[in-house]
Amino acid sequence: MRSRVYLDWNATTPLRDEARAAMVAAMDVVGNPSSVHAEGRAARALMERARAQVAAAVGCKPAEVVFTSGATEAAAVLGRLPVGRVEVEPTAHDCLWAQRRTGEGVRALGWGYANNETGVIAEPPARDDGAALMLDIVQAVGKVPFSFAWSGAEMAVVSAHKFGGPKGVGALIVRDGFDVAPALMGGGQEMGRRAGTENIIGIAGMGAAAEAAQRDLAAGRWEEVGELRNILESALSSGANNTISVGNGGLRLPNTLCLIAPGWKGETQVMAMDLAGFAVSAGSACSSGKVRASRVLLAMGFDEVQAAQAIRVSLGPGVTKEEVLRFADVWCAQYRKALSRAA
Repeated sequence: MRSRVYLDWNATTPLRDEARAAMVAAMDVVGNPSSVHAEGRAARALMERARAQVAAAVGCKPAEVVFTSGATEAAAVLGRLPVGRVEVEPTAHDCLWAQRRTGEGVRALGWGYANNETGVIAEPPARDDGAALMLDIVQAVGKVPFSFAWSGAEMAVVSAHKFGGPKGVGALIVRDGFDVAPALMGGGQEMGRRAGTENIIGIAGMGAAAEAAQRDLAAGRWEEVGELRNILESALSSGANNTISVGNGGLRLPNTLCLIAPGWKGETQVMAMDLAGFAVSAGSACSSGKVRASRVLLAMGFDEVQAAQAIRVSLGPGVTKEEVLRFADVWCAQYRKALSRAA
């Protein structure tokens, strides 16, 4: 019996060996990083090493890294900026959220650098004078070159489990000199920006994963993944030439394929491929279980029927050519069956 093939790397990645080893080692570090005794200093040293590892991967200063429980919490800092009420504005990348002043103050803009459903990479739009920019770089870190230092953003959000780290830990990157109020009140941890004793075990895993992810990127492993994605895309379009590959021809993450199959619902595709031994998704993991058309695809000009016929296949290092070609064969065969049943 063939083993299952995991093709949902944008939802979450397998835990890296380096992250697992770092987390196991961190379990023996008993101290609180805020304590001044030897045990506390040992915990602090472990955390600061991870902070430097994350900073190197993101292209920022270590002091600009604020550890959080994940990207969602990190993004919540927008609610603590001195601005007005939140107004959500979905765009073609489902990645823009803005808080506009109802009176005096700054305007804050959030922008997704790489979309998780389509893989499309989009530079943020021109900002109003004085606007603060927060970049969602969750899907970009470790997959494509990125440097917070040259991004021009005041803030960015990162999540460890998207590049081989553990779930439940992430970071807010805050440019040196830019002030934000803490979303969580309490102690003075994380330079007064995030109260609560730090998750040392998760942070250690995140740091190790960030370092390993940068090694893979520098070694060209994601270029290899991009070649596999292209092979898969070609095989699927050859086997079913009426499919639509979203974002093809534009700048995309190297691992992501968003495919619309006319006449075959995305959720049905996911179930069929799951039974066949392949893990894919019908959109963002954040909205799984919700039967609704993708706002991303709707904003890109697709209609509700087309949006409901899309799936996302996302690859990673370790996925093989044999596996993607096997997926293509099985998917195309299942698609033909679905169309014949509908005829």
